[in-house]
Amino acid sequence: MTTQEVRLCGLLLREHFGEVVEKVGTHLLKSGAQNLRTILHETGMPLDLVKKALCVLVQHGICVFRHRGPGRPTDYQSSCDRILRILRYPRYIYTAKTLYGDTGELIVEELLQRGEMTMSRTVKTVADRLTQNMEDGQSMDYSEVSSAFCKLVETHFLQRCPPVAGAAKTDGAAPAAPAAQASASVPTPESFADCYKVPQVTLRGRGKRRLSGEDGEDQRNAKKAKMDSEVDFCFIVTTHGDEGIYWQVNFERFHLHFRDQAIISAVANKLDQTSSEIVRTMLRMSEVTTPPTASCTKPLSANEIFRSLPGSYNIARPVLDQYLTLLVDDPMEFVGRAGESGGGMYVVNLHKVLANLARATLESIVQERFGSRSARIFRLLLRKRHLEQKQVEDFAMIPAKEAKDMLYMLLSQNLVQLQEIPKTPDFAPSRTFYLYTCNQLPTARMLLQNCYKTVANLIVRRLFESKESKRLLEKSQRIEAILASLQASGAEPEQLTEVEEMITAPERQQLDSLRLHLNKLDLAENQVDDTIFVLESYISST
Repeated sequence: MTTQEVRLCGLLLREHFGEVVEKVGTHLLKSGAQNLRTILHETGMPLDLVKKALCVLVQHGICVFRHRGPGRPTDYQSSCDRILRILRYPRYIYTAKTLYGDTGELIVEELLQRGEMTMSRTVKTVADRLTQNMEDGQSMDYSEVSSAFCKLVETHFLQRCPPVAGAAKTDGAAPAAPAAQASASVPTPESFADCYKVPQVTLRGRGKRRLSGEDGEDQRNAKKAKMDSEVDFCFIVTTHGDEGIYWQVNFERFHLHFRDQAIISAVANKLDQTSSEIVRTMLRMSEVTTPPTASCTKPLSANEIFRSLPGSYNIARPVLDQYLTLLVDDPMEFVGRAGESGGGMYVVNLHKVLANLARATLESIVQERFGSRSARIFRLLLRKRHLEQKQVEDFAMIPAKEAKDMLYMLLSQNLVQLQEIPKTPDFAPSRTFYLYTCNQLPTARMLLQNCYKTVANLIVRRLFESKESKRLLEKSQRIEAILASLQASGAEPEQLTEVEEMITAPERQQLDSLRLHLNKLDLAENQVDDTIFVLESYISST
């Protein structure tokens, strides 16, 4: 774990959970597994705040605890990878919306916000939110939300939370030893047979709408609190058949979907749309049978691929064979041939495609920072592996002085390395070969750390901009709330215009400029996260 990762994790924890959780989380990242007494001593925070912070971290899967045996304290350890997933929350939600509509979007959003929830509680909350946005007289049925929830589980985008190790009661002292021994390693959801089994939930009804704004502010708040408490009490007392079964978002399944989409997009950009649809069909056919860490998909025959192609594309069998041959012969090696039976067996080379995507990303970064000629030299070293300076000049067709300056610039940024091969043991310069080389994996790791630093700087800048214009943003929010209240009560247009004029023209111009700037920073964070995902996928596949 590097300094840049810890810094980014601290910023994400502070932005989403507050300073207390950020302090406890970063302390666990820096110190490793610790018990409660040690955390209290080293952080100097009150006991109740530390307990609440640990509860929040455990609730969201950021912190795991381990029982070391009877009479011994419980250790807590936070996960850096899990904290960094917070940066990808908007992408998870957008993917769920694309695949399963507004209902799937709200289900994933609720689970990301709460960490883990029961199915019945999630269905009720999502149905209420959807009903709130519907027209008067309409409401969302619980069965529709339950159907979307089941689809997310069937496609493994949601999974059960693993049961807490050692939580079961034991009859005597003898059976306690296996439980303690089993809890030495942190359980994973996939290690349980019922990870993707949906329980029988008896939940009937429709979503409920919140109280309208006709009453006064105090009266409305009092009624809302009373109604929510009554609804929550009735909901807790009523059993639905899924008590104690909690669900969470399966981030690895989302990452596999992102990887497949990146491969399909790369094929479409390199070849054409028809080729990308063929690769999409192959990935869809093998997404259940292929392990997440496999280097390639399961072999598929040309006949199976032909039968599974969408009928709207009208691809004839000879045309399919031509496209498969084109994909196999392409230098990017999107598809490989694995046999001759069934008209030919084909696989998608997952790891090779990720390596090529990472290489294209590295070349793009070098070109943006140092220009097209430096990118030409960098690309040349990636392909030729070892070259002398004179060979670089000849192959790249760049004058000697410029090539020397560019090589030294890349060398100073650790993008290329210089390897000495002596002819004699004394390492005399006149009898030593100096070869420039570029190793893709260490370069990808270095640029990944630069991406972490970039995202952290973007977050710091966004928080600074928001803090500098805090008064203006709060004023805008108050006026928007007043306008919404007046519109709900049927106010006249003159009143609405008078309230809108409370923000002067210079303030409105400053507010528009601020929002545009914040949107650009958010967009930049998402774009850098795309690069982070490609580099992380490549590094984890090697």
